Amino acid sequence: MKNRVTGIGGIFFKSEDPKASKEWYKTHLGFNTDDYGSTFWWKDKQGNDCSTQWSAFENKTDYFEPSKKDFMFNYRVENLVDLLKELKKEGVTIVGEMQEFEYGKFGWILDNEGNKIELWEPVDKAFL
Repeated sequence: MKNRVTGIGGIFFKSEDPKASKEWYKTHLGFNTDDYGSTFWWKDKQGNDCSTQWSAFENKTDYFEPSKKDFMFNYRVENLVDLLKELKKEGVTIVGEMQEFEYGKFGWILDNEGNKIELWEPVDKAFL
């Protein structure tokens, strides 16, 4: 495969009070927050609009499971279907089934320390 990960798609973390965290980042660091957190827009080498998501989750979320960590990284990928096939061949643990939405395809894996990683083949124009 030519490209596997093409960038950081998001930074997700658990918070005692996600609403207060979003407000703090908005007030003190100028984040443009909404119900989901904050979306950072940028352009790739070809000039395409791309986004990276920053999100605070409730402490009780099970979205990061089976990882026990308080964070999860989301990486942008070029071809999720082929990448998941390659990773499976390489012995990487795949978590659950790939899901597809209007804004992209998602798959999950565990790294060598059991951290859950979300892989996202984005459709950035869905957010514009």
